Order: sequence, then structure tokens, then C-alpha cells
Amino acid sequence: MAKDPYKLLGVPKKASEAEIKSAYRKLAKKLHPDANPNDERAAERFKEISAAYTLLSDENMRAQYDRGQIDGSGQQQSPFGGGFGGGANPFGGGTHPFGGMGGGAQAGFGQNMDMQDLLSSLFGVNAGAQMGGMHAGNRRADSRHTAGRQVRKGADIRYKMKLSFMDSLRGGQKRIRLLNGHMVDVKIPKGVSDGQTLRIKGKGEISPMGGPSGDAKIEIRVGSHKFLSRVDDDLHLDLPISLREALLGGTIKIPLPMGTVQLKIPAGTQSGAIMRLRGKGVSGGDLMIKPLIHISKSDMGALGSYMENMQEDENSVIREKLLDSF
Repeated sequence: MAKDPYKLLGVPKKASEAEIKSAYRKLAKKLHPDANPNDERAAERFKEISAAYTLLSDENMRAQYDRGQIDGSGQQQSPFGGGFGGGANPFGGGTHPFGGMGGGAQAGFGQNMDMQDLLSSLFGVNAGAQMGGMHAGNRRADSRHTAGRQVRKGADIRYKMKLSFMDSLRGGQKRIRLLNGHMVDVKIPKGVSDGQTLRIKGKGEISPMGGPSGDAKIEIRVGSHKFLSRVDDDLHLDLPISLREALLGGTIKIPLPMGTVQLKIPAGTQSGAIMRLRGKGVSGGDLMIKPLIHISKSDMGALGSYMENMQEDENSVIREKLLDSF
């Protein structure tokens, strides 16, 4: 007989979805095979609570169980409850379903007369055998129906994985522990994006009906970077350059997770000017570079005398057309 899923998880029948999930997580962590190697009893208990959680976490199946339509394993219950045994009358009432029989007999099926005897007395000696054959045919049909019925897959498990911006570009592998206790190695593809979901088949909840286990769905959350950002497959880089590089130009090397790239800076480069390196972004996207001129203390010292002799009206020239674009 299937066990009560509420009792297996230790929750009342009125327990909320959150209470059921919390109870399952505590038990799963305690009973998981990884935490109890070679403990068959713990492994069996883990299967039982996983099946119980899968049933109770499904709103439709839980309602069917509460109404008595399915048992704790998800199997359909008999519409007559206890069947014909123990004197129960499937047609309602405790007396014989056909009223008085020859000789005033008032017995139910489970007392003085069983089903085969009753049919034989009504329809002849062979009626019981015919009925038995009918029952056997029904059992074969039921067996075929049970064997061919569609089994329910276990529930999926969701997990959020945080990655640094650089790790999202490099890709690699990371080991995590899921809520059901499974330890899994997640293969992270190069250039994985924020919000992307990775699927690991068969690492979700166990099916309560012997079907395949659910999947683990890993949602990626990518952190920010001080100098790099991403728009679709394009990378945007705020590149610090020295005053000398801005004035005289030159070629510099930029280390990126996908490899080192070279950038030629023209003489007289201004801060904020956008330079594009095609195909150096993510999956064939572009690398958009915005130079940011950094003035060091030594630069300030060397240019101090020049700055002091600069006429004030020269300072305002750079802002002459500030409002022309508004």
C-alpha cells in the first residue's frame, strides 16, 4: 500500500506550497545518497520523499490525492473504495443487491454467496465460468492499459548561478549542489549571456510513477565589470590611455579573455572617440573601444608652466558650440 506523502514529509494536509518545499529540502539534504554512501535505507527514504514532494508540488495531483482519486504513488484508486470484500455492497445499502433470493436469502456477496455462486444460480452452471473469462479478459485489457499508460516525468529544478563578467566570456566548468542534493558539473559555454538558461537532463526530481527524472535548469546571472560591458554580441571597452599615447599615438596591446588584441591609436586622439575592432567581440561581434585619457601627476608637473601661461579666453573656445546641438 502506498504511503501517505504528507506523513513522509512530516507536514499537515493544510500545509502551504512553501511549507512542503521547505520540509522536502531539509529531508533531501539529510537523506541524499551523497551524504549517506552505502546506506540502502537512507536511499530508499530519499526516493520516497522525492516521490512525495513531486506529487504534492503538483497542484492537480495533490487535489486528486486529497479527493481519494489516486494513492500516494499516483495510481488510480478503485471507484468503490474497498471493492466487494468485507460485506460491502457496491450498489449502496447492506442487503443483497437483487433483493430476496430463493429461500428468502438476504446475504451480501461477501457472506453466504460469492459472485460466481450467485450468477450460477441465476443463469446456469456455466455462467460463472463465462464471467470468470470475462474478468480475465478485463484484467488483460487493464494490464495493457497500465503498461501503455503515459507515465509522468519528474519535476524540473531551477537554480541561479552567478558568474563574473570575465568567466562568462571564458566559459568553463563549475560544480554546484542543487536543492535536491545532487552535485552536478555545469559546462559553461564561452560567451554565455546574462539570463540564459542551461539545461542538465535527468538531474531534477524523481518521477513518482517510475518515469524519467526531471531536468535541472540553470539560470545564468552575469556580474558587471569596471571597464567592459556587453550589448548583444558587441563588447564595449572603456580604455585608459596615457597623455603621451593620446598626443603622439602608437600601438598598444589589450588583454581580453578571448586573447590579446592590438589597437593602433592615432596621434591626437581625443577622449570618447569610438574605435571599432570587427569580429573581436562575442561570437563574431565587434569590440567597441572608447579611449579615456589619463593624466598622471608627472604629466601635470611637466605641463604646469604651459597651463599657467594659457589665456583664459582659450579655455572657453572648447565650449563655444556646446548649445548648438540642443
